[in-house]
Parts: sequence; structure tokens; C-alpha cells
Amino acid sequence: MLTDEQKQQLIQAAQHVRQWAYAPYSNYAVGAALLATSGRVYDGVNVENAAYPNGICAERTALYKAVSEGERDFLAVAVVTSNGGSPCGACRQALAEFGLHLQVLIANAEGELVGETTLEALLPGAFRPQDLPSKL
Repeated sequence: MLTDEQKQQLIQAAQHVRQWAYAPYSNYAVGAALLATSGRVYDGVNVENAAYPNGICAERTALYKAVSEGERDFLAVAVVTSNGGSPCGACRQALAEFGLHLQVLIANAEGELVGETTLEALLPGAFRPQDLPSKL
């Protein structure tokens, strides 16, 4: 469990990076900050594209940055949007690859915590690596 101070620092990191979101189509800027067990924080923003399916969410941007630098274990993610929106299904599934225990902090643009849950609660019945057939 994170302390209140850790939660606020993670939310502030997501709130700060949100300014760099590239969201000319939806006008829905999202900032995310992912805390690894190493103590390092990886941030990300949503990046939209005129060919809509080619965009990426802030949560996955942060996750892929972390994984590309060798991280595999995570404690929490903070997501900041204008109205305290929750991570989408694709982001939930991508994060589930690394564990359902992840603490999820949801905040609005002012940095106010509007929701706190776990990834497991957000994605019941998640498809996990262990659900794949075992190799012979």
C-alpha cells in the first residue's frame, strides 16, 4: 500500500506530464505515472493519430517505457484526466500482464483523487499469461 504522500506524488507526476498529451481529435488529454517496485516512476501521455487505431493511451505509454527499460514489477499507476476517467479496457489488459495487484489511482485535472481501486477490481476474469497453453 502506498502512503498518502506517495499517492500525491504519483498523481502530481501524472498531472504534470498531461500537458504533453497529443489529443487534437478527442481533446481528452491524459497523463499517467507508473510506479515500479524499483522506486522509479515512468510517465506517459496519450498520443492520438488521424488514423484513429494508431493512437496510444497514456497508461500504455508509461508501461511500455518502463518495460523497455527492464522493469517488470509495478506497485501503482496514477491516471489524470479532466474528469477523473478510468483506464480503458486495452490499458487494463496491458497492465494485467504484469500483475492484478496494481493499485490504481484516478484523479481529475486539479489533482484530486476521485477513485482508488486495484487492477483486479477493474478487470475481473483477466486473461493472463498462465491462461495460455503450456509449451511441451
